[in-house]
Amino acid sequence: MIPLSSIQRTAEELMAKAAIEIPEDYLDGLRRCADTEKGDLSAFVIKAMLENYEAAKQDRRAMCGDTGLPRWYVKIGNDARIEGGPVALEAALRRATARSTNSVPLRPNRVHPIWRTDHNNNVGINAPEIEYAFHPDTDWVELTTVHKGGLFGTDYRMLFPGDGIEGIKRFYLDTLVGFGKRGLACQPAIVGIGLGGSKDTSMVLGKQASCLRVVGSRNPDPRIAALEEEFKELGNSIGMGAMGFVGSSMVIDCHIEVGYCHTGGMPMSVHMFCLSSRRACARVAASGKATFRTDPMWFTDYMRRETVEWGRQTAEAAE
Repeated sequence: MIPLSSIQRTAEELMAKAAIEIPEDYLDGLRRCADTEKGDLSAFVIKAMLENYEAAKQDRRAMCGDTGLPRWYVKIGNDARIEGGPVALEAALRRATARSTNSVPLRPNRVHPIWRTDHNNNVGINAPEIEYAFHPDTDWVELTTVHKGGLFGTDYRMLFPGDGIEGIKRFYLDTLVGFGKRGLACQPAIVGIGLGGSKDTSMVLGKQASCLRVVGSRNPDPRIAALEEEFKELGNSIGMGAMGFVGSSMVIDCHIEVGYCHTGGMPMSVHMFCLSSRRACARVAASGKATFRTDPMWFTDYMRRETVEWGRQTAEAAE
């Protein structure tokens, strides 16, 4: 039985880590940009960003004044037992969000869409978002919090099979240019692309691809992995660098996730996880012990399965 107190304590610590400690994989990618950036203003911004991240960590303060919209991704082992059950788990995550808004502190960004009611704790109707996944043959719970900007940096288009790879590239580049020219994203960013599924699935996959995969990771399908590499280079060839200034550092990395879709269409979404790439993850064991890391390891073989039943032999036979 996983103690509820362990879940809430871990969740509160994750909220602080996400707001303050930028993941090392993103920092490594940003340092590589600093080494190659030729644009003067873009290079200046990248240097200032790196200094800001270090200062935030030393002072234990949120690294950006806009702390985004905190959200949760929860992966539950098939054999896990949680004190109080899933309803108690959700209550613990909402409490952790509210308490951390005051203690970190985070900017209270959540308001009612019409009445603008603000409880000053980032909690409200359908807030924070909590998304779930499951894993076979395990008894732990994994918590990942992501503090993602909630205004811009996302776009969607219904493409068609005839558009092919070239149509995917065209929408990708149109989106990046539009975001850069209009100041709708803070670069350098991790770009996530959701291909396929229904419209809502495409949006979910793209956001997860941007927020829940580490810089340098590649899709296990070698053809998609090759597209990820190509799209990263394409994104950095349009002449925009950090924060939209002239340069070559718009994309830290590009991640693509797919879902089977209606035969007549090809939904596509593009998401940018901005220079405040705020995520933190922990696995809480049945004993209540938490192990922290920055890689959510969200997209497992189980998550990407194609077969009806799960099992490596079944999956291999399907191929």
